[in-house]
Amino acid sequence: MRSYVLVPGKLPEFMRLMGDEGIAIEQPVLGRLLGFYTTEIGAINKVIHLWGYESFEDRQQRRAALAALGTWIAFVPKVLPLIREMNNEILNPAPFSPQ
Repeated sequence: MRSYVLVPGKLPEFMRLMGDEGIAIEQPVLGRLLGFYTTEIGAINKVIHLWGYESFEDRQQRRAALAALGTWIAFVPKVLPLIREMNNEILNPAPFSPQ
């Protein structure tokens, strides 16, 4: 799970950039997008996205491939100034959790 707290007022611009360009760059490399969310109650200006990986090693390989991709390198400067805070969490599903 990756979450961002955005600069106040920048959520619409961030979502536009991700919808128009970012996800199309990320998804072929990262694979399973499980969800992309904004918060309604609680922390404001927050975006959360969930990606599914086969293993921690699979995640590391995919993230490294994305970081080296020219289109991603060109895209990042568009969204980075909109982000105030970034956080990663690795979530392990319970045996009964839907995948």
